[in-house]
Parts: sequence; C-alpha cells; structure tokens
Amino acid sequence: MNSLSLFALAETAAPHSTKLDPLQLFIDADIVVQVVIVGLLAASISVWTIIIAFSMTMGRTKKASAEFEQEFWTSSDAESLATRSKGDNASARVAAAGIAEFRRSTKGGVKDRVATSSRIAQAMEGQIAVEADRLAERLNFLATTGSVAPFVGLFGTVWGIMNSFFQIGMQNNSSLAVVAPGISEALFATAIGLFAAIPAVIAYNRFSHNVDRFEARLQRFADRVHAQSSRQLEGA
Repeated sequence: MNSLSLFALAETAAPHSTKLDPLQLFIDADIVVQVVIVGLLAASISVWTIIIAFSMTMGRTKKASAEFEQEFWTSSDAESLATRSKGDNASARVAAAGIAEFRRSTKGGVKDRVATSSRIAQAMEGQIAVEADRLAERLNFLATTGSVAPFVGLFGTVWGIMNSFFQIGMQNNSSLAVVAPGISEALFATAIGLFAAIPAVIAYNRFSHNVDRFEARLQRFADRVHAQSSRQLEGA
C-alpha cells in the first residue's frame, strides 16, 4: 500500500465533527424558520435591553426616593422641597400631589375636615398608581415574550419538520440522513424561543415584585404625609 492509499484511508476513517454550529443551522434552515429565528433573536435583544434599563432605573428611583423622604421629614419647608424635587422623584410627586390638594381644599377655609382629608388621601393614592404604572410600563413586553416566544419557536419547529417530511416524499428516501438536518434546524427554532422566554419570565416576576414593593413603600410614605395633614386640619 503506497503513501497515497494510506492518506486516503486515514481521511476516510477520520471522525466527522459532532459539534453543532448554530450559524450553519440558521443558514441551512428554511426561509420560514429563518424568519422565526430572527424574530426571536430580536425579541431576546429587546428583553435584555429592558432588563438592563429597568434595573438601572429602579436603582436610581429607590435611591432618589430614600434621599428625598429623609430630607422631607427634616426640612423646615417641606412644601417647597416637594415642589422643587417632583420633576425627577416619585416620592416628591406623591407628596406634592397631597400638598397641592391640601392647599386647594383649605384655600377658603376648612368646611369639612373628613372630606378634605379623604381628598388628600385620594390625590396621593392616584399619584402612587401613576408612579407604579410608569415603572411597570415596559414589563408587559417581558410577560408577552415569556408567554409567546416558546409557541413561536414551536411554530418554526413544526414548519421545519413538515419541510423535512416533504423532502422525504420528494426524494423517496426515508433515511435518517435525509431528515436529520432539517429536524435539527427546526428544533433550533424552539431552542431560540426558550432562550428568549426564560429570562423574560424570570425578569418579569422579579421586576413585578420590585414594583409592588416600591408601590407599598410609596403608600407608607403617603400615609405619613396624610397623617401630618390630618393633624394640621384638626388644628385649623
């Protein structure tokens, strides 16, 4: 056996690569599966953008509110402080809403202390709801992605498997070598769907909890402001 024969034999006996190549799977996939994968990847990028942006926003909001509340209870002019700070501070906007209602209701004298106190509480509760909605505005996308992405990926998988069976019929060959590549490409769509959905679900649950906790914190702050305004009404 000459050297050329030995080289050919070694090349034939060399094992094929057993590693998956995601890029090659995408390139070889059907156009419908490719569209599904691109859409899911775009959704995944959006999910991570929201996760990073919300984490930064929530951190700044908590810190600013804590600093304002500490200053609010030690300030000699709480009304002026709330007015100056309400542009970029959730707690300041809640306090400003209550103070503004207090001023409007007592402008011509206090006629009904119970009704005035109720209006002050409602004004702050309404502002708290606005603050919570503002924080949770983009979380709906996380919930939608977490719910829909697996099914979108499954659609791509079903389409790819259908295409593989179609190829069996066209080639009149049921060999595993014929259908395996198409099925691999199809299952890749489901994997991408889960890749987008799993962090979206985890982030949505975590961030929703954070928003609820911050809303409860604002409510406790509003209760203290309301108690202070009620004492002022009693002395009016």
